[in-house]
Amino acid sequence: MAPHFELETHFGEGGRVAGVDEAGRGPLAGPVLAAAVVFPGGVPPTLAALLDDSKRLSAPAREAAAAALREAATTGLVEIGIGAASAAEIGRLNILRATHLAMARAVARLPRPPALALVDGNQPPPLPCPVRCVVGGDALSLSIAAASIVAKVVRDRAMARLGARWPAYGFAAHAGYPTARHRRALLLHGACPHHRRGFRPVEQAIASSG
Repeated sequence: MAPHFELETHFGEGGRVAGVDEAGRGPLAGPVLAAAVVFPGGVPPTLAALLDDSKRLSAPAREAAAAALREAATTGLVEIGIGAASAAEIGRLNILRATHLAMARAVARLPRPPALALVDGNQPPPLPCPVRCVVGGDALSLSIAAASIVAKVVRDRAMARLGARWPAYGFAAHAGYPTARHRRALLLHGACPHHRRGFRPVEQAIASSG
């Protein structure tokens, strides 16, 4: 089943509805990214055809959808806000609170505040507007699907940049997720400043290198 715009129409009651999603809760390194996306006048069919849960799209399909969303933003067909919480903030706050912080920053960076936020998941972040959680929302709501794509593409690019600065860890290949390659690099080289303190494999690497 493809995502649709029915949730926005039903719950928004004619107001501005933002779809909100994150990327990067599970990795051992890098920021958690969030995006908020509003379609003020509905989703053009040509754009809707590109959108789906980011996990169900190939990397080239995600890039194409993100490019189309950016182009649509230049003409006001879509509004996009992006927020992040750093590895240091994740270590200080915990991953859930840092994710909610990234979501709040994304909503704050929309051109205009939404009347409602549809948030993927079952734990509402503290936002300056009413929130409705939608479990599996990135596969149901076009706004959330768009947010999932934007967040994933922006985060993957950020991890590729970190990979160029810290080539020993292979961030560009695994985006900081706990792959076997990443775990081996952690044990061999220890943690870099962008690894998330408080995550067990990172703490184990720090302990073994100390």
